[in-house]
Amino acid sequence: MNSKATFKVAALARTLAIGLVAATLVSAPVQQAAAQATQNASSSVDLSVGRGRLISLSAPMTDVFVADDKVADVQVRSSRQLYVFGKAPGETSIYATDASGRVVYSTVARVGNNIETIDQMLSLAMPDAKIASNTMNGFILLTGTVPSPDDAAEAERLVQAFVGDQTKVLSRLRTATPLQVNLQVRIAEVNRTLLKEISGNLLTRDRDGQFGNGFLGSVVRGRTAGTITYPGEGSSGATGTTYQFTTPAGVNSFGAAGRLFGLDVMASLDIGERSGMVVTLAQPNLTAISGETADFLAGGEFPVPIPGNFASTTIEYRKYGVSLAYTPTVLSNGRISLRVRPEVSELSTEGAIEMDGFQVPALTIRRAETTVELGSGESFMIAGLMNNRSIGAIDKVPGLGDVPLLGTLFKSDSFRRGETELVIVVTPYLVQPVTANEIKLPTDAYQDSNDLQRLLLNQTSDGVTGGDRPKPKLDTTVGDADRPRAAGTAAPGFSVGK
Repeated sequence: MNSKATFKVAALARTLAIGLVAATLVSAPVQQAAAQATQNASSSVDLSVGRGRLISLSAPMTDVFVADDKVADVQVRSSRQLYVFGKAPGETSIYATDASGRVVYSTVARVGNNIETIDQMLSLAMPDAKIASNTMNGFILLTGTVPSPDDAAEAERLVQAFVGDQTKVLSRLRTATPLQVNLQVRIAEVNRTLLKEISGNLLTRDRDGQFGNGFLGSVVRGRTAGTITYPGEGSSGATGTTYQFTTPAGVNSFGAAGRLFGLDVMASLDIGERSGMVVTLAQPNLTAISGETADFLAGGEFPVPIPGNFASTTIEYRKYGVSLAYTPTVLSNGRISLRVRPEVSELSTEGAIEMDGFQVPALTIRRAETTVELGSGESFMIAGLMNNRSIGAIDKVPGLGDVPLLGTLFKSDSFRRGETELVIVVTPYLVQPVTANEIKLPTDAYQDSNDLQRLLLNQTSDGVTGGDRPKPKLDTTVGDADRPRAAGTAAPGFSVGK
């Protein structure tokens, strides 16, 4: 009996020993995994300035370490809870350990500005602007004032990036002080023409009859050399043959008359040369708010008949003259992006058409359109707009016009050449309104002249009219590109040629 009891106790002891060893082997990895899980409970925490987060730990802690307490800091609520809050933008590391020095919690706190709303984002990005955002019916409306048009475009871009492409952004932002741009344009055109003409005409007549009367007349340039009159055909008492030459206006004629081969003969040689020059100078002057379009026309309108239904005709009017259209945009650095379109047009008979009994003239147009960027008071020139045209024509009698020397009397030679050169100078200015007492008109202080001044002194007025009027000046405070530069110094982005 004692031997059996001893065997049972020994077997039970071995079973308990094996169980304890197995339990120890199983619990060791679990404790290590739990400790590792507690240590890496959170790899990073994203915070905003002035905002915080409550962290719960799986094991008690005794110490907390913050790498940079200027970025973030902690408050310990209990041995298993701590409160992490952001103080300034940046990153810092946070560690929590237990009594044995084992890390029970570690994280990286990333602190940024609070941009949870559109208004907060705009206030941070554009502190000088006063912008309000309103969400309605699936889109965002921006209202308020900004310092410049560039700021309005930037605000719209930032909001669109913040909300994504699925939401539409409408901007009704206005500039705090609307920037106005005055544009001075000088359009100078020189038109030179040269006309040369040489023509010959011949007229014969038989004294004894009508044979040959006008036989060779009116064959060149649609006119005759003149007239031949015999006694009795003219006024009473006329004797002898009368030769009368016809000289066109604006030309010089060399003529000869006499009898040849029993015929009375008249021959004339017309030589003419005409040159002229037309100078056109227009100086349109316009002012517009930044971002708006202004246009100007100094000229007129001509009617154009338009056929309609049931044999009816309507009249439309087309414009011609000196016109200017431009759209200025003031940039954030004070420079001006300018889209300008000057045009000079005039009526011309070349290319004119007949329509329903009306002659519709054609238009000769010189036009330029470009976009440039320059500072207030700076100018750019559009030059090299030249047009050279030469026209030559020969009218002659077939066969006779080819005879050397004598053929000159049976042909006419005309030559026409035209040269046109157009130069456009554009100068924008940033301007502001002036008070009424600073404005002076050309009619100010005008007085009519009296009879003595008008008759003896040839004066049309008494005294000097008008006065010095405000003139735009070069603005040297709106950007480095607009400051006066020394000779030989190029504007930013340009170089001076040697």
